[in-house]
Amino acid sequence: MAQANPAAAIANVWKTTELKDKILFTLLCLVIYRLGAHVTAPGIDVVALTDFFANQGKGGLLGLYDLFVGGGLSKATVFALGIMPYISASIFIQIAGAVIPQVDKMQKDEEGRKKLTQYTRYITVALAVVQAYGFALFTESLQGAVVHPGLGFRIQMVLFLTTGAIFVMWLGEQITERGVGNGASLIIFFSIVERFWPGIFDTAKYVNTGATNVVKLLVLGVLMVGVVAGVVAITVASRKVPIQIPQRTMARGRMREAAKNFIPLKINSAGVMPIIFAQSVVVVPGAIAQFSGLQAARDFAEYFQPTSILYFVLEAVLIVFFTYFYTSIIFNPIDLAENLKKQGGFIPGVKPGTKTAEYIDEVMSRITLPGALFLTFIALLPSWIITSINVPFRFGGTSLLIVVGVALDTISNMNQHLLLRKYDGFMKKGRIRARGSVPTPGGY
Repeated sequence: MAQANPAAAIANVWKTTELKDKILFTLLCLVIYRLGAHVTAPGIDVVALTDFFANQGKGGLLGLYDLFVGGGLSKATVFALGIMPYISASIFIQIAGAVIPQVDKMQKDEEGRKKLTQYTRYITVALAVVQAYGFALFTESLQGAVVHPGLGFRIQMVLFLTTGAIFVMWLGEQITERGVGNGASLIIFFSIVERFWPGIFDTAKYVNTGATNVVKLLVLGVLMVGVVAGVVAITVASRKVPIQIPQRTMARGRMREAAKNFIPLKINSAGVMPIIFAQSVVVVPGAIAQFSGLQAARDFAEYFQPTSILYFVLEAVLIVFFTYFYTSIIFNPIDLAENLKKQGGFIPGVKPGTKTAEYIDEVMSRITLPGALFLTFIALLPSWIITSINVPFRFGGTSLLIVVGVALDTISNMNQHLLLRKYDGFMKKGRIRARGSVPTPGGY
């Protein structure tokens, strides 16, 4: 991959007025979001809530949620729900498109997509109300966390947190429409990145107290560089299926030699979703034990502690399963084969139509396995680092995949603006374009 001069690329960004305005608008929205993420909702003792997350919430369902909202849940801020209700609603609509024909038809039509966007907003509000009420009940269950528990407090929390979730959803949509990149993804990105700095300072304290040593940190540094490079490589990696599309000459109407091109099938089409689904399932026993208070549930949950063999095995199996499951939802080889057939294109040696769909599905199934195994490695890496090197932060897993994926998407978006105006981008060659979803063959 040929690299452009970073300094020249940054200078070109500021020469492009439209792109510069988009970047400044995006930064403004993100600053507003991070300011709101530090405004505590009234009626809660933040110290008691923070102590709970520090002692019990890490690694659990609430700890996973807190990661995506930048610590807003553990601090009970007005943006405690963050963008997650909107993300959950979007995933619900996406899955519905795979199982409900009417929704699938709407996803392919401009007016239908507008209606689905509106439905996504309604579902977001409903989810925010349910999650806000559940969070109110949870805080009331913690001794000393709520100043004046009762119905009034619950209504107040539902009002504040739901309003905050709607505002964050609006900010995300504004970034998507008027800024750079995907707004919802950037909000999660900055929520995760903001928590890197406390981890760095805590690590320095560990070295000073002798809890870890410099040699282990050097080994960790080398490992981190290698893992990040691997994540970038897997994120942009794709299997190029060659295709040929006949072209007509305008002069005599004859067919000339077919144009050779390819369909990029991503090795990791499912992205970070398999890890999120797997972790959500694996922490269910702990969540039940935590909220029920039953001793039998607690004894059962002990088998699923993050350091147990059963936990690692179950999470690995679930990640592989959800990788194939989610890939089958978001990737439809039949539609791809039909679009190719409509354009007169074909895969050399494969009959158009059903045979092409079967061939693409077979290739996709084969390349999904290494992607699933890599996701499993990335997901289990944080637990190994904490136990082996003894550092106060979790490197790898969901956060690393999100940070790398969003960074690549944003750079790709900025490159498109620069290249359209004849400027050199951050990457001279277009390998990074494989980050996007698989388009129809005619798009290449």
